[in-house]
Amino acid sequence: MHATTRLWVKNPLSAFTANDLDASGGLVIQDGVIAEVLAAGQQPSSPCDEVFDASLHVLLPGLVNTHHHFYQTLTRAWAPVVSSELFPWLVNLYPVWARLTPRDLELATTIALAELLLSGCTTAADHHYLFPSGLEEAIDVEVSVMRSLGMRGMLTRGSMSLGEDDGGLPPQRVVQDPEVILADSDRLIGRYHERGAGAAITIGLAPCSPFSVTRSLMAETAALAESRDVRLHTHLAETLDEEEFCRQMFGLRPVDYLEDVGWLTNRTWLAHGIHFSDEEITRLGAAGTAVAHCPTSNMRLGSGMARALELEAAGAPVGLGVDRSASNDASNMILEARQALYLQRLRYGAAAVTPEMALGWATRGSARALGRDDIGELRPGKQADLALFTLDGLRFSGSHDPVAALLLCGADRADRVMVGGRWRVVDGSVPGLDLEALVAEHSAAACRLVHSS
Repeated sequence: MHATTRLWVKNPLSAFTANDLDASGGLVIQDGVIAEVLAAGQQPSSPCDEVFDASLHVLLPGLVNTHHHFYQTLTRAWAPVVSSELFPWLVNLYPVWARLTPRDLELATTIALAELLLSGCTTAADHHYLFPSGLEEAIDVEVSVMRSLGMRGMLTRGSMSLGEDDGGLPPQRVVQDPEVILADSDRLIGRYHERGAGAAITIGLAPCSPFSVTRSLMAETAALAESRDVRLHTHLAETLDEEEFCRQMFGLRPVDYLEDVGWLTNRTWLAHGIHFSDEEITRLGAAGTAVAHCPTSNMRLGSGMARALELEAAGAPVGLGVDRSASNDASNMILEARQALYLQRLRYGAAAVTPEMALGWATRGSARALGRDDIGELRPGKQADLALFTLDGLRFSGSHDPVAALLLCGADRADRVMVGGRWRVVDGSVPGLDLEALVAEHSAAACRLVHSS
């Protein structure tokens, strides 16, 4: 479909709109945006060039992934860290990741994005903070892959400046000088950052974490983000080890540190956000600072449970992220919504957390976390980013509520995905992408990476 074609996505089996609109009659798509949302029995206001019969499909807004590390698809289920917690997991993997080449990153990013796309994800945020020698243009590589697959991306220029010689966690060969980091951050904003509704590529600034970045770089990055009007992202309050590190290194708890360096604002979204006190949740909500909840990774590393309902009630937007492809170990957004549903029910009880709430985090909540109001909902004027799932698999046999069945029965692959009015997944496949060849080369690169000396 061309973006200028007027298309009726007609009479879906069921629809989740992430708002109170009734879309049981379908959507009209024109010029890459949603022109009409139709209730049951309604017809488009004028003729359509094409009609897509969605009577076998559950219709959702395109899912939005707020936190990922694309490069880590090369180190999934690596035996030495299968049962490690965060700090030892990182210490063992940093030397492996330091050997990444541009082609490795291109393959890893393509695998991650293809997996996301096939899971119904249309917008993905990546946090790339590794720039060893030879990989200085890592974000440029990611932009190229994102454009080739036709997805939207929030690509964050990460950084590490506090190496193990100065009390940090990463080895010296993967840290950079602050001047290099800030200059490249400014270059990427100028070259790639798009503004306004329908932006395909946006750039954020993302020092990795309190244990890998100096206090001065955090403050300077916040100043640059404000001057260039871009968003800020970092890991925070993921583990109790991090909290203790902040106390010893800075004499502050993580949220106090965040405020001290100028990050406690509505420009910021935080990965994980698990170990917050009641008072800190109130402060985050008052500031409008968002949290990317990453349930699978938090369970995999034994890090804990984010307090999603309390964060939302306080005013902090909550979205979902698949996080590390080496601590998930997948890049699947619809499965992440399922994990969020179940993990949050362990904290708050089954009646307090519905499938619709979890899907809301994966769509509208995630869009808010990324500072976007043009995606994440089915509403006239929003971007035509859609995910359509069928319920004809064995796992769905006997199911009754189509929207609930997506999560309760474990949907893992979309049948159709649209980004900006263009089909990017058709019949469960990405047109033009040779997955067999991609997997073969990616697997070979993964073996080479972990066995190199």
